[in-house]
Amino acid sequence: MIRFSGRLAGGVATAALVAGTALAQGAPAERLKPLPGQPTGGPAIVQIPAPTPTPTPAPSPKTGSSFDQAFPATVSQPVVQATPPVAPLVQAWTVAQAQQLVAVIEGIGAEGLDPADYDLAPLKVAIKSGPSEELNRMASQSFVWLVEDLRDGRTPMEARQQWFVVDPDREANPSGNVLAEALKTGDIAGTLAKLNPTHPDYARLKAELAATSDGQTARRKLIRANMDRWRWLARDLGPQYLITNVPEFQLRLTVKNKIVSTYRTIVGKPGRTATPQLAEVVEGVVFNPTWTVPQSIVKGEGLGARVLANPAWGRANGYVATKGANGYITVVQQPGPGNSLGRMKLEMPNEHAIFFHDTPSRHLFANDFRALSHGCVRTERALELAMTMAILGRGATKDEAVAIANSGKYTKVMLEKQWRAYITYFTMATDINGQMATFKDIYGRDAPVLASLDKPRVRDRGTKPTSEVIVIEDDLTDT
Repeated sequence: MIRFSGRLAGGVATAALVAGTALAQGAPAERLKPLPGQPTGGPAIVQIPAPTPTPTPAPSPKTGSSFDQAFPATVSQPVVQATPPVAPLVQAWTVAQAQQLVAVIEGIGAEGLDPADYDLAPLKVAIKSGPSEELNRMASQSFVWLVEDLRDGRTPMEARQQWFVVDPDREANPSGNVLAEALKTGDIAGTLAKLNPTHPDYARLKAELAATSDGQTARRKLIRANMDRWRWLARDLGPQYLITNVPEFQLRLTVKNKIVSTYRTIVGKPGRTATPQLAEVVEGVVFNPTWTVPQSIVKGEGLGARVLANPAWGRANGYVATKGANGYITVVQQPGPGNSLGRMKLEMPNEHAIFFHDTPSRHLFANDFRALSHGCVRTERALELAMTMAILGRGATKDEAVAIANSGKYTKVMLEKQWRAYITYFTMATDINGQMATFKDIYGRDAPVLASLDKPRVRDRGTKPTSEVIVIEDDLTDT
């Protein structure tokens, strides 16, 4: 059963129920035609026209980072835009404004930060001397450090294991501009508060921290670490998105921070196949996907030679092998009930080759511990998810989505309204039942984050991910 909330409830629920009924009854598929210029004989790759087309600007070109396209424009923009000037990092403070800043620092523990990180004592000394260049320097410096930690997170990059999200907040809210706004309005505390993450879980964790006694040191540190993880992400995750919490083994389809539906997941095994933390964009939905078998299996496990030597066995298992003039063998598993990607995958280009997909081994979703894959995120009720996204993303009507899913043919439906997708790692968070819960640290990623809380704040820290990019070869065998 899908749960729906808000204005989406009627239309989406009807679409999903109609789609499910049609699939159960084996609704006939429409004839799928290849795109112009596509060779015949291969899988049909089609784009279903949106029911109510609206102009959508092309996304900005990739620059290599995993988050360059995470915020595609939703309205037409001029080709050339003026870049707003960035205010200087040292500005003039009145004594009254500096005293407000002191009050913020003294209470910053409520946000899971440490007042000792912001040179509180020297700032108080400068205030006693009245307006001066030293007061301007000290107050501006402490304020900017607060901005950096509230906006970007206090945890240094080297403590964020397998974290590859490029946070857009630094560019959207430059430190100098935030400082200028605070001094112009005179609202030091309010300006800083606007940097807090908007996701409801941040406020839930903050309330949990306030309710946890000082004597519960380990629990307080865990809460603080997970509050900081929200700051690593964009302050606002967007109007609609997918978000999966890897240690929870759950995926949420979310609209306006309200959960529309949840799905159990299977994630990467600990070690080099652990699922990384990403923020990407789902550009399309692939129904009845093919699977290009990795060379570690084609060559390393002898699958290519076996399929070439026994084509009948290959066909029975959905494999088609091709040997080039140079001896290079490729093996592609065709769409079908035994395909390793199941009946759908979400088109989500990224340098890690990570995506969401179905699986023929659906019995594994009954396991409590589901860190079993080679890195990609296998999704329960994946076909339901695929059709819902195709409909909400205005890539297909419900009838078209049902027909495509039932066709048995490889079909890619590009989305007019793209979905942001976040692969996160929270060991304390609100669970799918709405209760605050802790989750097993399956990849051991808590330790460096917790350790960083005991160390002095890192100044002049880097802003780019430092972990090794491990390209995943998913997803061959189950355990």
